Amino acid sequence: MRKLALVVQFAAQDVAAENLPGRERFRAWAKAALSEARRGEVTIRLVSAEEGRQLNLQYRGRDYPTNVLSFPYGLPSEIAGDLALCPAVVEREAVEQKKSLEAHYAHLTVHGVLHLQGYNHENVAEAEIMETREREILEALGFPDPYCLAESS
Repeated sequence: MRKLALVVQFAAQDVAAENLPGRERFRAWAKAALSEARRGEVTIRLVSAEEGRQLNLQYRGRDYPTNVLSFPYGLPSEIAGDLALCPAVVEREAVEQKKSLEAHYAHLTVHGVLHLQGYNHENVAEAEIMETREREILEALGFPDPYCLAESS
């Protein structure tokens, strides 16, 4: 049975609060991404663009805010870690990619939780495995393929 201890920190002050998913939405998305019979302890921190930029610079050497960063700290037998989601970037990307904001948050939450479990996309083979898993989870949650950009109306 999947069991998840989740903390959501709403630290972003540069986006409208009504555009942010609630804790229960994040819980559903994160729990769906947990492998069967695994336990997880995850903190999701919604960060400002400035905090996102600082984290990305410090940990990845890239001087811009990114959509999601994953910081695993669990043992192989458990899933534990932090996700930093930057709502300003998520909102911008959802518009650019013609996706619903909720679908994009769901995708990035699933993506981050998969990273906490060791999934990666450093090469084509790893990316294919991770993206297939993301598609399966999101389809089960009722969301469209996140890698199929919506057609323009």
